Amino acid sequence: MKDDLAQYRSLRRELEQAVLPVATSVDGRRFSLRAPLSGTTLQPGGYVMLDERLGQVTALRLGEGPGPELALAAGRVQVTIRLLEGDGVVLDGEAVPFHDASVRPAHPEEVAAHLERTAPRRARLAVGELALAAGVPLQLDAGGFDRHTFLCGQSGSGKTYSLGVILERLLAETSLRVVVLDPNSDFVSLGALRDGSETPWRVGVRRADDGLHLRLADLDAETEAAMLHLDPVADREEYAALLDLLDAEGPQAIVDLQSATEPERRRLWLRIRALGALGWSVWAGPDRPSVVEELAARDERVLVLDLGSLATREEQALVAAATLGELWRRRAAREPVLVVIDEAHNVCPAEPGRPLTAVATDAAVRIAAEGRKFGLYLLVSTQRPQKVHQQVLSQCDNLVLMRMNSTADLAHVAATFSFVPPGLLDRATGFRQGEALVAGKIAPHPALIRFGARVTAEGGSDVPPTWAEPRA
Repeated sequence: MKDDLAQYRSLRRELEQAVLPVATSVDGRRFSLRAPLSGTTLQPGGYVMLDERLGQVTALRLGEGPGPELALAAGRVQVTIRLLEGDGVVLDGEAVPFHDASVRPAHPEEVAAHLERTAPRRARLAVGELALAAGVPLQLDAGGFDRHTFLCGQSGSGKTYSLGVILERLLAETSLRVVVLDPNSDFVSLGALRDGSETPWRVGVRRADDGLHLRLADLDAETEAAMLHLDPVADREEYAALLDLLDAEGPQAIVDLQSATEPERRRLWLRIRALGALGWSVWAGPDRPSVVEELAARDERVLVLDLGSLATREEQALVAAATLGELWRRRAAREPVLVVIDEAHNVCPAEPGRPLTAVATDAAVRIAAEGRKFGLYLLVSTQRPQKVHQQVLSQCDNLVLMRMNSTADLAHVAATFSFVPPGLLDRATGFRQGEALVAGKIAPHPALIRFGARVTAEGGSDVPPTWAEPRA
């Protein structure tokens, strides 16, 4: 019996090593391949030469095929051959069908030559290098950011750092204006290079104690009603009193409600007092400009709104709602603006719970659906794809996916970005810090990349790990 098993294994090994690596395509655009199982270096996302054409492998799986019969002491048995089967896309050359094209891993210089030959004439953003073609730089197409972009990755994946790389390259290579809703103070140093000097682009950072202010006059009736937790139906009398007040006297009249004698206005004042809304630190003094005024002034190339510096979630939601609302109101100017919403599950969540968050979410959904034709482009970043409003997520045409261990989150991303090969999405569970899959108009093809270094200082901070050190 042992001799039979050894003879079987020896013949199967010999037959498997004799499998020729070949590929076939019926349309010249997609191909299927087979290759020996042992000794292969092929990977999903990797590059191959199909005779003289460059291709990319998008999926690999174990295959089996019937071999010859073998006469053993125990009788005749058929040898089963194991091999590697896969699918891929042809990246260059004419769309001409082929059969039994030889397959081999592409050399990095062959991949680099293809990228250079097919690069767009628009500005290119050198954000890093291909993860599966050593030393080959990957340049994003700046023009691709005229589509909404979704960036996601779990904590520790390098999401915030990589977003900083993208923003730096956009600022260095284009004239696109950028507005950042920054809930964790991660991008407050976009105007400072690592050597301490200033960047060529002018950055304005607004914090709670330094310019992150609003005026009541900046808010529309919907936002003011949300700020006061007024429901148009359940609180119809107070809601009507608010609308009458705004129509007749303007938003600033709200502060004078404490002396009102009419019952509806008196109840409105009691509500304001109970909520403490007029005591928020976000309100601008008479000699201070508001964020809305600064959006209109366009004095700075980048405006970073440090939402994390505000004391309450209500104030953060108010600034987000006012900012997104103002950008939408100014849409007729058709000024290209990249609107970065970091930790988007807080600004435009799948299920807005608070009234002001619902207003901010509605504004984000409106920009996602119609903003592109007015030059309003979103870059939405989060750790939890399922927690972002689906009408924002579904409008994104570009994907930057970093490490994601949650199978539920990955399935959600796969369902939304169905144009990305599933075999590449599945690799996200094994990404190291700083590695990502990029796909959409920003990338020449769905590519696995490793982000490069930032040139500006990083904002924010992590808790130092000294608590885990051994006790003396």
